[in-house]
Amino acid sequence: MKSSFKSSYFSDFLQPSQIIFNLKAKDGIRAIEELLDVLVKQKLIKNKKVVLTRIIDRERLESTALGHNVALPHARVDTNGEIAVAVGKSKEGINFNAVDDKKVHIIILIIWNPSLPGLFNHLFAGLAKFLRKPGFRQRLFGAKNKMELFGALSEVALSLPQEDTIISRGSLLMKLQEIEIKKKKAKKEQMKKLKGQADLIREELDEALVDRFDRLMERYGFAVAEVDLGVCQGCNINVATGLSSAIEGSNDIYVCENCGKFMVASKNKKK
Repeated sequence: MKSSFKSSYFSDFLQPSQIIFNLKAKDGIRAIEELLDVLVKQKLIKNKKVVLTRIIDRERLESTALGHNVALPHARVDTNGEIAVAVGKSKEGINFNAVDDKKVHIIILIIWNPSLPGLFNHLFAGLAKFLRKPGFRQRLFGAKNKMELFGALSEVALSLPQEDTIISRGSLLMKLQEIEIKKKKAKKEQMKKLKGQADLIREELDEALVDRFDRLMERYGFAVAEVDLGVCQGCNINVATGLSSAIEGSNDIYVCENCGKFMVASKNKKK
């Protein structure tokens, strides 16, 4: 399904009126509520309660804090347009259960339309590229006012993933695999919860990605393999050195050229 999404910069979805320069909230949920109030006021979302519930469910599944003092809470629900964005800055920092245990100072909230499953991946690819740069993050943290923060975010260019790399959250796809395996042995009372968790992840990923995942699961019983010491654990074949280096420490998803399974960085390998 093709999207009408043609924008090439983050500012195509963000206006200064959608930025809170000094968040009042002291915890993650209240900060998200504060940002949702902005989207309601701008008439970019209709039902705050529904959106908030979906975001909280997503946070319980896995924190959307990316590390380095940045969080990217999001939900796929009906919006008045294709996408709704709000940004908040906290001077003191907010606990978001980040993987690096650091408080979050920049929150980028994204709500996108269910009819556009690939849109979040498109946006995440562009954001992640910039947020990985220490200099860019310092510009966000060091912004003295709303317009300086808006100016920095306006420079974020959006880029589609390369064909051999699917920009997404590798840990989410691995978690989906764990849930699908649990579902095969789950009792009736556990099934509803597991199905709800699986549905949240599926809504966030590209339709083509999920379709490939399901076909691999049906054929092999698993679809995602870790890369450990440069070897794909799905087929025990060495991965090209350059690709292995790219995977290590990354949260992107790659495809093994030999067995066709998705590859993610090993959880056991730590530098």
